[in-house]
Amino acid sequence: MIPVLFHLGPLTVYSYGLMMALGFLAADYVIRLECIRRGFDPEYSSSIVIVAAVTGLVGSRIYAILDDLPTYLADPKSMIFSGSGFVFYGGMIGGILGAYFVSRWYRIGFAVTMDMCGPALALGQAIGRIGCQLSGDGDWGLPSTLPWAMAYPRAIVGWNSETVLKLDEHYRLVSGYFPGVRVHPAPVYETILYLGVFAILWSMRKTAHPAGRLIYWYLVLAGAARFLVEFVRVNPRVFHGLSEAQLIAVAMMAIGGVALIITREKDQAESGQPPGEKNQRPAMNAARA
Repeated sequence: MIPVLFHLGPLTVYSYGLMMALGFLAADYVIRLECIRRGFDPEYSSSIVIVAAVTGLVGSRIYAILDDLPTYLADPKSMIFSGSGFVFYGGMIGGILGAYFVSRWYRIGFAVTMDMCGPALALGQAIGRIGCQLSGDGDWGLPSTLPWAMAYPRAIVGWNSETVLKLDEHYRLVSGYFPGVRVHPAPVYETILYLGVFAILWSMRKTAHPAGRLIYWYLVLAGAARFLVEFVRVNPRVFHGLSEAQLIAVAMMAIGGVALIITREKDQAESGQPPGEKNQRPAMNAARA
């Protein structure tokens, strides 16, 4: 664990911030490769990443505020000055809105744009979770005795009875701290799973498919990854032993799954053949609005 990398005078460089920046750079590189392959202006990738980064951070903070409104109302300054309080799902929504406006500006199909963003999103998440692991920002899991379970004694949020939690028989979070306690390294699990999602989507990108298919698969696969990890994450259970993040993950999988079925049926109806038997037009020809 290395929460703080180094100091440059009054400037503190945090490992989480560095990994977030690397995640954006990796996403930019992946999208740029796709822009080149599809014949788009490579600068399109930077425009998407910059705008999506800004709108994503705003969306993430807004989601965090709405999710814990009483806390923020009690201390409004924390909305501006706090270094915590960023939620991925809010960031994803904000980032998608940003990408939409950029796609409209460049007159490139939104579905094609999101297909290019799908693998980049998964890779960015994987790198971002490395930052969670290095900083110990509280994204670890429940107490565990597994061989790879670990402690976070230098966690930036503290390693104590208020941050090390477990579930009681009623699925309520209670203190699970005791000397020598170890927990599931949930950020490591997520990094591995999201790298797997990236590998799958990256391998699918050159296969002929209707625009939007990759981002729909992202919703299914990333949703499934988060749903599974949440079983060992330290998050309140809100519905039949499931966390809020799991309910959102289920919605992601449902939306992605339904969209895949609809696009497959539509593609089959238009071609008069089972999907995969027709030659698809180049994606960039159908992408221009």
